[in-house]
Amino acid sequence: MAERIHIFDTTLRDGEQVPGCKLNSAQKIEIALALEELGVDVIEAGFPVSSPGDFDAVRQVAGAVRRPVVCGLSRAVENDIKTAAGALAGAVRPRIHTGIGVSEIHIRYKLRTTPEDILHRAAAAVRYAKSFVEDVEFYAEDAGRADNEFLARVLEVAIKAGATVLNIPDTTGYCLPEQYGAKIRYLMENVRGIEKAILSTHCHNDLGLATANSIAGVIQGARQIECTINGIGERAGNTSLEESVMILRQHPDLKFFTGINTRLLNPVSQLVSEKMGMPVQPNKAIVGANAFAHSSGIHQDGVIKKRETYEIIDPLEVGVDHSRIVLTARSGRAALAYRAKNLGCNLTKDELDRVYAAFLEVADRKKEVDDADLGVLLEQYVVSAIA
Repeated sequence: MAERIHIFDTTLRDGEQVPGCKLNSAQKIEIALALEELGVDVIEAGFPVSSPGDFDAVRQVAGAVRRPVVCGLSRAVENDIKTAAGALAGAVRPRIHTGIGVSEIHIRYKLRTTPEDILHRAAAAVRYAKSFVEDVEFYAEDAGRADNEFLARVLEVAIKAGATVLNIPDTTGYCLPEQYGAKIRYLMENVRGIEKAILSTHCHNDLGLATANSIAGVIQGARQIECTINGIGERAGNTSLEESVMILRQHPDLKFFTGINTRLLNPVSQLVSEKMGMPVQPNKAIVGANAFAHSSGIHQDGVIKKRETYEIIDPLEVGVDHSRIVLTARSGRAALAYRAKNLGCNLTKDELDRVYAAFLEVADRKKEVDDADLGVLLEQYVVSAIA
């Protein structure tokens, strides 16, 4: 039987930490409502203690959405936690997300404390958060580089204090997929009381492995993926929501599913890109402009004959109207005939030969031959070209 994977969207918190991507409250609400319609399970709306503006934005998002859990981030500091609770007071399903660094480098150099103090502070933070809300997520910052035995001890005290979700961040994007997956498996097998909580992945993309690490974590026992639309986030970004969801969808053999309405992926991607002023790279998987574009003649011929020859996803599944056949100097006769037909001109073999020779001359001068260029060629070389 397939298992449900919860999608925790942190576009409004971790995604917004990208320089230049700051959102105002109205923009956060607009994106939050789109995320609710998309079907995400959790919306991390912000870091309430960081500024009055963020507090108000989290408060407004908490009051605007009804179905998803609304989450506010905090450090393992009482004022952070109390402030997050205040911002989430109007939420139907509030969650406080609190935690602390657990790797040796964080403990020694960032926090300048001891492992025993980390255990105490982790438990205290969860207990205090639990006094405000039932749903408390604990993050073990830099878990990717942490000693597994100590990490397990931290998670045990968090569970005992009442944590319902345990976030295992690869904060620096350091892990290889097999390493991150093995860490999740170790925790599943060695943390006492692990059955009382959900393990969550939170992977960064410094080495380009965030999505692969998240999927590896799910395969080994995690049941929540923390991710962002378009993979935006600190430095090189976070796990991409659209990639994670479509990987699980395209591999039914893994026996996982999500509640995401995948036909809304492209529209939501465009909304986030527009509101954050962060263009989506054309070759971005799933939502990039070239994700369903074909310019190689061999590929074009295959796609025209049967889409599945070069596309493993139907564009309609992710909210894209159709595949694009892009005319370049690498295109063949099949692509040219296809595009001419779309303009209302069914070319005979002789006509196609004449137009194709002229087309190559234009294509060698231009990166792409558009409909206007093609229309001119058809008028020049085909009698009564366009009906």
